[in-house]
Amino acid sequence: MDPALLDRMSKLATAAPVLVALADEPGAWVVGGAVRDLLLGRVPGDLDVVVEGDAVAVARRAAARLGGDVVVHDRFGTATVRAGAGAFDVAGARRETYAQPGALPDVELGAALEDDLARRDFSVNTFALRVVDGELVAWPGARADLDARLLRVLHDGSFLDDPTRLLRLARYAARLGFAVEPATERLAADAIAHGALDTVSGERLGAELRLLAREPQPAALLELERRGLGATLLPGFAVDAALVERALALCAEAGDARRDLVALAAAVGGTAGLAERLRTLGFPAAETEAIVAAADAPALTGARPSEADAALARLPVEAAVLAAAAGSAPARDWLVRDRHAQLAIGGNDLLAAGLEGPAVGAGLRAARAALLDGTAPDREAQLAAALEPR
Repeated sequence: MDPALLDRMSKLATAAPVLVALADEPGAWVVGGAVRDLLLGRVPGDLDVVVEGDAVAVARRAAARLGGDVVVHDRFGTATVRAGAGAFDVAGARRETYAQPGALPDVELGAALEDDLARRDFSVNTFALRVVDGELVAWPGARADLDARLLRVLHDGSFLDDPTRLLRLARYAARLGFAVEPATERLAADAIAHGALDTVSGERLGAELRLLAREPQPAALLELERRGLGATLLPGFAVDAALVERALALCAEAGDARRDLVALAAAVGGTAGLAERLRTLGFPAAETEAIVAAADAPALTGARPSEADAALARLPVEAAVLAAAAGSAPARDWLVRDRHAQLAIGGNDLLAAGLEGPAVGAGLRAARAALLDGTAPDREAQLAAALEPR
């Protein structure tokens, strides 16, 4: 029993309603990363709840206690409890088998908790805390691995059954700062060498890659590179840690650039075939556009501010971030200063001055170029630049 751990969890704002709703459910367990993080002294995120027995019935009772409602997913033996502004998922304990390497698992509900823990990826993710009394259970050796800061698979066929665990290995190594247990490292290398990733759909690999891009960087990308996974996933994959760090610092400075997309773009050596590969991996169109634009960001060497504005304003902001990180002073100036410049005139001023149709847009562009290049700092000069014959 570990009632102290349960008490610590109950003090978390995100966990308290869940524990209250399940307080009388002896078959309900909080499992996985939330328990692991609590044991590490970290603040957990969302809670995963597994029920030995009828998860849907437990979810209905939990919703009634909270005055909320429940959405049932019969096919998966899960349900979502919604109450107020919060929601949490309840899943039935299950066992999984794999008909062939890389296939989605065949799921059998109604399993014991031990079966559910056995289907997980690494021993440090097998902790389960019973809600009613704080009993703590885990896969054998899990606590020793946690104390030693080691990532260990549960069985020798783990990476062959589900090769996406290879990417999760890199994710957890980066997030937790854990080492990989030597036998697990060998199993991962063998699976990669035998083409395990080839047995998985592009969409599943892409989903894991997108999650990995949100982990601490450049650590997660370096983990991919070290195992040869990055080159398998993306063309020209190579990690310049200093470039990634500069780019992420500029993301913070810019405020509106996607860190994950910038990090991925920084690790791609070229753009030949990149868009097609990203589409194969299931990346949304907007994310594909941003990564490709950033990977092919213009250097703009010696460009005037107006030229940088004309080149970068039509691209996703991630392109300017990576160009600036690569050493482009015009891109940096545009990113942190010039793109925010505001004209003192508008379209109505040009209409009043006699311009019509496309000439209004052309005039505003000319005025903006003059403003950025320092030749039209005030309203009168901007109006003159807009009205100058072309």
